[in-house]
Amino acid sequence: MLDDDEIERLIAATALDDRAAFNALYTATSAKLFGVVLRVLNNRNAAEETLQDVYIKIWHNAGRYQVNGLSPMTWLITIARNTAIDARRRKTREADGDLHEMLADSAPGPENRMSEGSGHARLSACFAELEPDRAGAVRRAYLDGKSYAELAAQYGVPLNTMRSWLRRSLLNLWECLGR
Repeated sequence: MLDDDEIERLIAATALDDRAAFNALYTATSAKLFGVVLRVLNNRNAAEETLQDVYIKIWHNAGRYQVNGLSPMTWLITIARNTAIDARRRKTREADGDLHEMLADSAPGPENRMSEGSGHARLSACFAELEPDRAGAVRRAYLDGKSYAELAAQYGVPLNTMRSWLRRSLLNLWECLGR
């Protein structure tokens, strides 16, 4: 394995689109990073695919690396670990979606049952009392399954602001429906 100075030199050269340096960096670090990814994913095939994503990120972000006195392997391992965690989350969401489809009840859901009766008109009236962006965020979160982070990005607000919007909007809807 190369020393820290040599790895830093290879990262700097990779930032300048030096393919030979990138190849040398891959050769020197791939076994270690593969081990990190494999520990997170616990699946060899998934780890191999994710390792490719790791090196794509390294290639694209090498210019962001800054020498800070810590081991450059810490930076590389952080990229590998975070990429593996993201891959695991994606796989879990996909599995949850498949499970949801298998277990889905064919009976009308709460939204459909509500729309069948007078409740639909009541719910629509309550939604109309909300600010349009808040009503849209509630619909996207609870009917379309969007995450708080996705909604915050879509509406251009901080994550905690989005959480507050949704919490307050649900309280307002609950209060309105209770009248």
